[in-house]
Amino acid sequence: MKALMFLGSRRASSPPQPSRLGERICTFLSIHVGERFEIQIIDPLDYQPTNIFKPTFAYNQTSKPHQLGHLEHLINEADAYVMVSPEYNHSMSPALADLLNQFPSSAFSFKPSLIATYSSGQWGGTCAAVGMRTFLSELGCLPVSAMLHFPSADHVFAPDGKLTQHQDPEQWEHYARRGVDQLYWWATAAALQRQADDPFQLSPAFTRTPAARNAPEA
Repeated sequence: MKALMFLGSRRASSPPQPSRLGERICTFLSIHVGERFEIQIIDPLDYQPTNIFKPTFAYNQTSKPHQLGHLEHLINEADAYVMVSPEYNHSMSPALADLLNQFPSSAFSFKPSLIATYSSGQWGGTCAAVGMRTFLSELGCLPVSAMLHFPSADHVFAPDGKLTQHQDPEQWEHYARRGVDQLYWWATAAALQRQADDPFQLSPAFTRTPAARNAPEA
């Protein structure tokens, strides 16, 4: 099965560190996620924000930007998602939200996601993770119950993404595996059920207007 890991930062570095903390987290998680999935990392630095917000579903097929169209294809083909985000004002990364908002919820729907947050401080982005549950649920890629938080990430991980010498590899491996194994369990179940019964026949995607989801008028 395939998984996409979204790196939730457009910073080229994480001051005062010369490298990006998010890259360290993704490198560490890729080892464990890669044991279960064919994995690809999606970096917002590779997708420049547009001056005027226009999601992919607002274009016709001939005018859709190629880069976003290709990423939409990858999202559709994936079986699961790992969302790696720092915390901004008790919220998820605006870079991650901006990128995910480019695509329709139907691209993500009926698949699971894993939330992983990080910070240089002691909380590890937990406040951002709480908000991400609502955001990802609305996209349709329901987050598994086990979230991964990485406090003091600049001390836990070296610039190459490996654990620093004073860390216990066994403890961190056990911690990461709980989330990854839950993601794999749900991704396997969802993939089997999608083959058995097309979910969009049961719950069609909203492709014309948000009003399609309105309750009947009283």
